This record gives sequence, structure tokens and C-alpha cells, in this order.
Amino acid sequence: MKLSLGKDFFGRTYDRLSPSSDQSPKWFCEGCSMQKNLQRDVRDIRGELDKLGAGQSSELNSAGQRQRAHLRLREIILLLEGTAGGSRLLDPADVHTLIHRFQAQADSPSVAG
Repeated sequence: MKLSLGKDFFGRTYDRLSPSSDQSPKWFCEGCSMQKNLQRDVRDIRGELDKLGAGQSSELNSAGQRQRAHLRLREIILLLEGTAGGSRLLDPADVHTLIHRFQAQADSPSVAG
């Protein structure tokens, strides 16, 4: 096994473990790998939105990051809605709920700066 570094949606480094012989590890089929990446981005954005809602320091305090995250959520919805059939790792309804929550907090006067 080898330890390598990955980057989350906001560019923060995290550790990941993969077989030492695997130069390009894939743990899921191609479609599931894509959905797993989407799921990770949604998780990262939701975590930062939770921090923002709790009045903590968040990556979403920056207008540029807020816009980038909002665009990513909308892109994820389009990708999920374009996926025909099969099982989903990420429910589009959950992403829609997160978008609504995101917009509600973005419209809040405490976040507008």
C-alpha cells in the first residue's frame, strides 16, 4: 500500500491509501468513480456551508469560492439528471436541497460581504 495526497474541492490536501503497484487507482466502475467524485464535492461544500451557518470560518466566506461552489452544485445536478438509470451514489433531491440551503445562506446579510 502507498499513501498519497489528494485535493478536495477547495484545494485542501487529504491522505489516501492505494495499492503500491497501482499508478492510477480506481476502486469503482467509471460511472461510479465519477459519482464518487461528485459525492465528495457535495460533502465538502455541505461541510463548509455547515460551518458558515454556524458562524465559523469557512471557505465560503470568499465570494469567489461561494460562486465556484454554487456553480459546481448546479453542474452536479446537470450531470446527475443526465445519468440514465442505474444506481446512484448521490440523490439529485439531496443536491437540490443543498442548493436551496446554499442560496438561502448566500442571501443572508451576514454572508453578503
